[in-house]
Amino acid sequence: VQQATFAAGARDVYLIEEPVAAAIGAGIDISKACGNLIVDIGGGTTDVAVISLGGTVVSTSLKVAGDDFDEAIVRYMKKKHNLLIGDRTKIKIGTTYPLIENEAMEVSGRNLVTGLPKTVTVTSAETERALQGTSNQIIEAIISVLERTPPELSADILERGIMLTGGGAKLRGLEEMIEERTGINTMTAEEPTQVVAIGTGEYVELMSARREL
Repeated sequence: VQQATFAAGARDVYLIEEPVAAAIGAGIDISKACGNLIVDIGGGTTDVAVISLGGTVVSTSLKVAGDDFDEAIVRYMKKKHNLLIGDRTKIKIGTTYPLIENEAMEVSGRNLVTGLPKTVTVTSAETERALQGTSNQIIEAIISVLERTPPELSADILERGIMLTGGGAKLRGLEEMIEERTGINTMTAEEPTQVVAIGTGEYVELMSARREL
C-alpha cells in the first residue's frame, strides 16, 4: 500500500490502525495515559482495541461484522420460512437484544419450495435469535481483549465505558447486549459510519503539523 501510494505521487505516507482512527474521529483524546476501549464493527471485520498514549495496547480483529449480520438473517429466513430474500431487503426490526415490545414486519421473497413469490411476517424476537451466533462472537472478542488488558487501564475502561463505531454499531440492541455481558457502560459514536474517515483526516493534519515543526 505504501509503495503504491508513493508511486501515485504522495510525498509522505502514514499508516494508522482503524480503531485508533475511529477513536480520534469519535472525539476521544488518545494522547492521554488513560485506557479507552473501541469496538469498530465494519462490513467485513470487527476490530476491538484498548488505546492509550496514542497507540494500541491490546487488540484483536475478527472476520465477523455487519455483512455477517445480514447473512445470518438470510440463513434464518431460508431455514425457518423457506424464503429466499434479496441482498437489498432491509429488516428494519433487527435487534440483538429483546425489545420492550415485540415488533413485526412483512418480508417478501421467493418460496424455496414452490418457486413463487411469498410474503411472511417476521418478528424482532426472531431476528434476535437469528443474530445470536454472530453477536456472541463479537462479545467473546471484547471479553478476550478485556481479559488481556492491564489492570490500571481496565479501571479506566470501567469508568469511561466502551465506544462502538462502524456501520455495524447501528444495529439495535448491541449497546444493551454488550453492557449486560460485560457490566461496562456501552455507547455508540454520534456518526459511527464516519468516525474512521474523520479520524484519519485529523491524524493526517496532526502529522503534517509535526512535520512542519
